[in-house]
Amino acid sequence: MQKIDWSLEMKKNRAEILEYINSLRGYEGYVQFSDRPIEDIWTQKSDIDVDAKKGFVYEAHFSNGVESISIRQLNDTWFISKTDISNIKEEDTEVFHALEQNVKMTQVWEEIVDPLCEDMKVKKLQKVLFVGFVKGELR
Repeated sequence: MQKIDWSLEMKKNRAEILEYINSLRGYEGYVQFSDRPIEDIWTQKSDIDVDAKKGFVYEAHFSNGVESISIRQLNDTWFISKTDISNIKEEDTEVFHALEQNVKMTQVWEEIVDPLCEDMKVKKLQKVLFVGFVKGELR
C-alpha cells in the first residue's frame, strides 16, 4: 500500500494558469487545450512554454521525477494537484501508449474500511498519476 503526500490549489483565470505552467522548470509533460489535439508535449525535462491563442487549458500533466502535477479545468476554475512521487517504485508504474509516446502512469490505492463490505478493509483507488515518459525502447 502506497501512502502519498499531496496538495491542491486553484487558479481562477486563464492568465494565471498559463503563468503557472510557464513557471515550471525541469519538468516533462503535456498540455491539452480545448480547441486542438494534444500537440504541446515535453518529453525531456525542460522549461515549459505554452501559449493559448484561442482555447483554454483543459488538462495538463507534468512530472520531474519527484513531483507529479495534474491540472484540470472545471467550470471557471483550474485545479492543480501536486503529489510527491519520490517514493513511487518503478514496478508500481504502468506504461500506456498515447500521444505517440509511451506514457508512464501509476495508480495509488489505499486500504479503507468500507461499510458496504461489512466494514472490512478494501483497497480503493485514490489517484492516478503521470510519472513521465518511457525513454528509449520498451522491452
